[in-house]
Amino acid sequence: MTVNNPYTWGLGRRKSAVARVRIKPGSGAFNVNGKPVDEFFPTIRDRKASQSPLALLAEGESYDINATVHGGGPHGQAGAVRLGLGRALKEVNPTHFEDLREGGHLTRDPRMKERKKPGRRGARRGFQFSKR
Repeated sequence: MTVNNPYTWGLGRRKSAVARVRIKPGSGAFNVNGKPVDEFFPTIRDRKASQSPLALLAEGESYDINATVHGGGPHGQAGAVRLGLGRALKEVNPTHFEDLREGGHLTRDPRMKERKKPGRRGARRGFQFSKR
């Protein structure tokens, strides 16, 4: 049994943010957590980062995009949306794989917060030494 589903999904992660991006052919609406992307990401940097796969392929007006993001901060969430959108666009049209790969839209950023070590105040910072 096959389900006739118009949506294509892409999962993106960055730092501790996770984005589930759902795209379908449409008029170009881009919503993140139920808000327009311009309202959800107030800074231009995060707005451009989240929409960069569409700008690379020049297909911004041909898909409706709904993203659900949780965890992390605004910059990590924008990176997660970027990766999820890139993966979803690759599934829709596999001929775009090379362009998305060269643009860095399919590479997961592996940098994570370093864990706290025992006997230290943070990941690397020790406790203040007191001679007396």
